[in-house]
Amino acid sequence: MEKKKMAFAGSWYPANAAECEASIKGFLKEKPGPFDGSFIGGIVPHAGWYYSGSIACRVIASLQSDEKIDTIILFGAHMHKQSESFILTHSSVETPFGQIEVDEELTDKIIARIRIRKMLPFKFPDENTFELQYPFIKYFYPDAKIVVCGVAPSFFAAIIGSMAVEQANNLSRNVRIIGSTDMTHYGPDFGFTNAGTGTKAVEWVKNENDRNAIKAMMEMDESKIIAQGLENKNMCCAGAVAASAAACKKLGAVKAVELDYATSFEKSASASFVGYAGVLYSLS
Repeated sequence: MEKKKMAFAGSWYPANAAECEASIKGFLKEKPGPFDGSFIGGIVPHAGWYYSGSIACRVIASLQSDEKIDTIILFGAHMHKQSESFILTHSSVETPFGQIEVDEELTDKIIARIRIRKMLPFKFPDENTFELQYPFIKYFYPDAKIVVCGVAPSFFAAIIGSMAVEQANNLSRNVRIIGSTDMTHYGPDFGFTNAGTGTKAVEWVKNENDRNAIKAMMEMDESKIIAQGLENKNMCCAGAVAASAAACKKLGAVKAVELDYATSFEKSASASFVGYAGVLYSLS
């Protein structure tokens, strides 16, 4: 059966299992390491592993539990407000550690309840928002299946997130939620320079623009999340974040914690740079 093949392996992240595992083991030792707690979802960045893999890895590792995790629900995709949300219908996604099987039963239940575009593996877009997370998911949850959903930044995002969890609960699935977004894309490369250049611009992104987006994430306020992303350009996938917040609230999340924050400027000082945040949603 046709599977969704890797498109970014060997460039955005290592192409083979041994190199991926070495990177993951290194990420887990970085500050702060994975958090212990009753975390049922999180927000991760999706730049190349060199830039943001550490944050994504540690967030996803923090979702582990003594109980078996049946399915990971992954929300992402670069989309406009008017875009049509979409979902991978069947088969599997490829990773250096092996394939992750799509939870077709849960996917079918979601499709039956909401209007969403069904996409076959060979037509599914090459999205770094999704693929950069697949190796982490396979590494930490080797037996889990996956639901992969692109979510537009509109009011419908919260409905998708909530409905996905409702159907997972109906099937008695023990799920974890992952939302994939980078933060402010600042500088001439992105046509966004309203805070000038240099250190002043970096500080504005870190302490004001991205901080406002993270505040909305922490409050799990779907409307504020969408508004921040659209009005302040501080989330490239605000729909995925809103869907994740709604899904986690449906699962019973009552608190959010920030695991880490960084920008690409720390790795490579440039007039154009991107912010990365790692947030976790907890039951207690």
